Amino acid sequence: MTDKPIWLAPSILSANFAHLADDVRQVLAAGANVIHFDVMDNHYVPNLTLGPMVCQSLREAGIDAPIDVHLMVSPVDRMIESFAKAGASMISIHSDACDDVESSLKKIKALGCQAGLAISPGVAIDTVQTFLPYLDFILLMTVEPGFGGQSILPNSIGRIQELMVLLQGYPSVRVAVDGGVTLANVGELVAAGADWIVAGSALFASNDIKHACQAFIEAIEKAKTS
Repeated sequence: MTDKPIWLAPSILSANFAHLADDVRQVLAAGANVIHFDVMDNHYVPNLTLGPMVCQSLREAGIDAPIDVHLMVSPVDRMIESFAKAGASMISIHSDACDDVESSLKKIKALGCQAGLAISPGVAIDTVQTFLPYLDFILLMTVEPGFGGQSILPNSIGRIQELMVLLQGYPSVRVAVDGGVTLANVGELVAAGADWIVAGSALFASNDIKHACQAFIEAIEKAKTS
């Protein structure tokens, strides 16, 4: 189990885009730490979602919380620059979407953002080992990237545990999990070592977003202290 403060990162892919800033304010008021952006290009993954103008619009609306941008796009470098300029705080990329992974990670950091590497379910955990010196976090996908609302894959706990072994020499690198996270499984994810929880439909599809967010935070704290 992690000894770091555990972050809750609501994914706005599941938010109401007609009232996006209001939804974001609700989860932040309830105690969420980070706002998560799923950026898809209908090329690297079969869906089309958010661009940098959405990030910029939230900043202009007064949202000052950290914004975590998950780039499911190829190529990535131009989008890295665009989202950094739009106000991103953290940016994660997929290694197979880059011409030069190390160069792209260094670019993220040079632009003032934290750098992350996303690992899809079919990618071996040890593929991140080469890039650990350049990483602030790893985004472990617990569903296939491309769509929200999926169920968590059954091997997710084992993959988190495998990743924790790999990170023994890198205590500052955070482990984010993204996909199919619910109140029923978030405790197991935290117990396995995750310290950054991305949740979308489990929060924004609720009739009471604030209550759903608070329930997640309570479940996280219970898992951390048990």
